[in-house]
Amino acid sequence: MARGSDAAGMPENAINLTKPHRLPPNVWVLTLTSLLTDISSEMLINVLPLFLANVLGVRTTVIGLIEGIAETTASLVKLYSGALSDRWQKRKRLAVLGYGLSALSKPFLYFAGSWGWVLGVRFADRVGKGIRTAPRDALLAGSVQPNQRGLAFGLHRAGDTAGAFIGLALATLIIWATQTNALSLSRQSFQWLVVASIIPAALSVLVLALGAKEIELPQARPGAPTLQRRWQALDGRFRAFLGVMVLFTLGNSADAFIILRGQERGLSVLGVMGMLLTFNAVYSLLSGPLGSLSDRIGRPRLILSGWLLYSLIYLGFAAAQTGWQVWLLFGVYGVFYAATEGTAKALVADLVPAEYRGTAYGLFHAGVGLAVLPASVVAGLLWQGLGPWPGFGPAAPFLFGAAMALLAAVLFKRWLLHN
Repeated sequence: MARGSDAAGMPENAINLTKPHRLPPNVWVLTLTSLLTDISSEMLINVLPLFLANVLGVRTTVIGLIEGIAETTASLVKLYSGALSDRWQKRKRLAVLGYGLSALSKPFLYFAGSWGWVLGVRFADRVGKGIRTAPRDALLAGSVQPNQRGLAFGLHRAGDTAGAFIGLALATLIIWATQTNALSLSRQSFQWLVVASIIPAALSVLVLALGAKEIELPQARPGAPTLQRRWQALDGRFRAFLGVMVLFTLGNSADAFIILRGQERGLSVLGVMGMLLTFNAVYSLLSGPLGSLSDRIGRPRLILSGWLLYSLIYLGFAAAQTGWQVWLLFGVYGVFYAATEGTAKALVADLVPAEYRGTAYGLFHAGVGLAVLPASVVAGLLWQGLGPWPGFGPAAPFLFGAAMALLAAVLFKRWLLHN
């Protein structure tokens, strides 16, 4: 297995920590940046499916297409921004640029009058996410020692999700205060959410620009290897992990379909917001402890357990008969995210040398994100009974997701845990 300069357990850059539980300032700055960004984003993103369906009258196939295109765009940009951060040996400037672009794009949702307008704003927002994500993750991984990665990424996910919880709570209050019909979202409520999201988005850019410190990377190897050569230089287990992650993601359609499932099973708009709050509370509270657990028991084992749990949850979504059942399952869904999201990113850092981490994170996010487009389009078709399970309707995407998760878990156990 390829290792960076930290293979012997020594720090890979100038940061020297004497106690494993101490985390450097970069971790806290990046965590606060993500918290503020998610306060802004989650006030809008989770209600976008309701805005598209309730206000603009868009069908689920188009909603799936919008989400798929948005995430695919981010993924393609992540691929090159990660490699660029390796070439420049600079992570921070790309992260600041990405957060800034996303902050500038969100206010234009105020004027959205068609799904094409929403797609355009989502496109710009996801370009920003694509620019920032791989360099940010590489900056975070390079700021800590190897035995802190699970904790650092878990803490970062906890901050990100705490921001989501706060954003959703604010959104719930705004919706409650600005509309009387609890069964569908109004345009006025959505526009108030857009206005309220501007302040935390701007603050997140300032915190990162003023608070984060660039890390010193190992001396770059002679020449500027192509992306193909960088791919070939990466550990075979990283490539296997990436392949299995892509397979898993093909069954992991946008969470917009879970939101629509909750509404289809009887949840009001405020009920959907309560469901999202529950998910983010569970996710935020458990991300740090489960990330730290991965430092002790091994990341592959925790990821495998999370995927098996995911399969059971998706079977539950398929079988759910009432809104409260979807709500309960979505809360348990937060356990899956807490166990796997930060842990998977920490595993990437374990498997690749420090000087190639930007490229590796770019490939990781690109592979997963590119799979979201077919996953979301297929989910939309299955929902409308146009796939291999025409009789299941809204349950079909979740049955498909459960099956893909089981297949990915089997391959993951075979390729990584046994090698």
